[in-house]
Amino acid sequence: MNGRASSFRRRVWAAAVAAVLLTAWPAATPAGAVDDPPAPVTGNATYFDALGSPYGGCGIPQSELDSQDFVALNVYDTPGDYAFYPRPLTGANASKAGLWNNGLNCGRYVKVTISDYCTGVNDGGAGQAFCRNGSWVSDAYSGATLTMIVADSCGDPNGWCRDDRYHLDLSKPSLNRFVKNGAPVGDMYPNHWNNRHVTWSFVPAPGYSGDIRIGFMKGAQAWWPAIAVSHLPNGIHGVEYYADGAWKQAQMNSDMGQSYIIGGVTQGATRFQIRVRDVSDALVNGGRVYSFALPASCGSQCGADYTEVSYTTTTPSGSPSPSPSVSVSPSASPSVSPSASPSASPSVSPSASPSPSPSAKPGNCQVTYQVASSWQGGFTADVTVKNTGAAAWTDWAVTWDMPSGVSLVNAWSATVTTGGARWTAKAPSWARSLAPGASASFGFQASGPSTPGASGITCS
Repeated sequence: MNGRASSFRRRVWAAAVAAVLLTAWPAATPAGAVDDPPAPVTGNATYFDALGSPYGGCGIPQSELDSQDFVALNVYDTPGDYAFYPRPLTGANASKAGLWNNGLNCGRYVKVTISDYCTGVNDGGAGQAFCRNGSWVSDAYSGATLTMIVADSCGDPNGWCRDDRYHLDLSKPSLNRFVKNGAPVGDMYPNHWNNRHVTWSFVPAPGYSGDIRIGFMKGAQAWWPAIAVSHLPNGIHGVEYYADGAWKQAQMNSDMGQSYIIGGVTQGATRFQIRVRDVSDALVNGGRVYSFALPASCGSQCGADYTEVSYTTTTPSGSPSPSPSVSVSPSASPSVSPSASPSASPSVSPSASPSPSPSAKPGNCQVTYQVASSWQGGFTADVTVKNTGAAAWTDWAVTWDMPSGVSLVNAWSATVTTGGARWTAKAPSWARSLAPGASASFGFQASGPSTPGASGITCS
């Protein structure tokens, strides 16, 4: 008979996670680690129709996946035990983790090869043998291949999800897209499927180009900045965010392995800087720093399931940077109002010092520069430019002089470049125009002393 792993339990989990995104989800760091299997391995394959809504098990909506050819990995490795255990699997339950690995294999790719066909009953019954009253045989579809992305988890109480360590649950529409002799097989499903064996192994993202994608999840806000990271070169094992002068380890959002709860550059800020570690625990792109802000479209919190953000990047090039901190500074939950926010870390000395508001063209432009926070060896600054004229500006720019010993680390909401002491900020691609009376704000992080501050500020 043709059987498949029920997606009911998986969808209930995704729905439950979505339902609590507006509350303070107690995101725990997964305990333990599951080693990659020897490559390649062989297991039973089943299929499921689609990811849960709004998010798959990795925290990414199906529409935002890099590939619509996706798989689910087993949450548990508990042969003969079909009970449910709290997710993520921690403490005494850590040994029960399957190749889902508490979400740590999210966003990776697997190369899957079709193998034997079952001529008997292959229904994944709990405590029952696979392919009963029949045998495994090779046929014309054996050897067909497809590279697929890990996007979901299989935790159902059946033989496939519990008894078979190397089981894969495949996207149903993908079954006839497996390729053999240079062409899709076309008709393996439904009459030639019967939950076959497959052979598979993890592989890096095929033909990778570009850079990562970052999006805020539903309910995200300054005090609960939940992000989803995708378009990865080789999976994701961690996110670190820069806050109060140090790199800190972000907490995974439950076991949704591509979603993390980060923090602002200061407590409650809507500006963020992150770096990402891949499956080998190496920093992606040599430690590239991604700087971005909570989009204006989110208002006080993001209402859409996924709100992609633009970012600027900085790759460290010999300049000192703080070491990662193993202690995590918990963010306040969404239910906490800003007036009740935690105080900033003692290592940060807010030193707001707005400069005069010089004008490049008197009556047309006003620029305000303010140090937002400072610490020994660095600081962040906020800059606001206002169009005080009667005509709209296109491709606005602000320039200023910085004293000797100050160098740029990264910037957000504008493209900032330096040429000696002269710094220039240009309008971001998503907000090039500035209407009469309108203002735009951007910020940057610098190394060096915060005083004396910027001088000779002009705009155009």
